[in-house]
Amino acid sequence: MQFAQLLSWVVLALLYLAFWMWYGGQGKPLSQAETKTLLAEMRRRAGKQAGDDAPLLEHFSNLAKSDDGHEFYMVNLLKFRQKAAYPPGSVFGDDPFAANQRYNKAIVPLLLKYGGHPVFLGQVQGRFIHPADVDEWDQVGIVRYRSRRDMFRMAMEMIDNGADIHKWAALEKTQVFPVKPLINIAYVRAMVALLLFGFGIFVYFTASTLFH
Repeated sequence: MQFAQLLSWVVLALLYLAFWMWYGGQGKPLSQAETKTLLAEMRRRAGKQAGDDAPLLEHFSNLAKSDDGHEFYMVNLLKFRQKAAYPPGSVFGDDPFAANQRYNKAIVPLLLKYGGHPVFLGQVQGRFIHPADVDEWDQVGIVRYRSRRDMFRMAMEMIDNGADIHKWAALEKTQVFPVKPLINIAYVRAMVALLLFGFGIFVYFTASTLFH
């Protein structure tokens, strides 16, 4: 009985260690050489479309300049089209929200693969402090990335699977910018630790009740 209980705690500890290693968020920043290599690989994978993607590659280059190697959050401001704008001859319909769902379906597995995950998605509900000359938005989303390095690698896979076609078909415009958390009460590492600890306590007392 005691051995089984000890084993269960060891298993839970190993599970948390595996989670901690996957979640990461405290690596080394990108070097200039590594950034150039990653950008060159993105350009190579884009192939003939590399010219069209030049502004996006420049955005990635600028993003790398502020890299500290740690986790960060991307704030996404989204304005949807009235009708989805797929290329002529596309088999997809003109519903922009269906297009966005296709994009999300493709991107979430990649986020999880590289230690990222959605944090928040909300619908804009009117105005509050809103200067007259700023853009209007429909939704606000926040995504956690393990590192800029992981975001680069994820972007390369997105080039391969062509998921971006759904994003740009759905959106009339978007604004995306990275933020570093100063205050964050949604501390995922602690939440997972508490869940595993709570599960361990539950198993311990359940086993004690059954075997006594």
